[in-house]
Amino acid sequence: MPETLHTQVLAVVPPEDVDDHDLQPALRDLASSRYVLVCRKGGAPSWLERIKSFLLRDPIEAVTLVADDAPEEGAEFTARVEETEMVGVYDVLREE
Repeated sequence: MPETLHTQVLAVVPPEDVDDHDLQPALRDLASSRYVLVCRKGGAPSWLERIKSFLLRDPIEAVTLVADDAPEEGAEFTARVEETEMVGVYDVLREE
């Protein structure tokens, strides 16, 4: 079932570099000619959210998106996504 995710892009792996990274075979197949985006779920946290997360020992959740286009690293990114069979990996249906 599709959902909307708001994230901050931490790293971008372009399609030509996918083979250079140690990815799970299923992720490598999904990203065969697409970008792999490592993102922070929820977008860029404020300094207060970072302190709260640190004190509560509640880590910020990272997710992996596979998309046709890639925003720049550090950019906030909202997209309609569908969860794959791999935990924490989403297929981008469209950017919003």
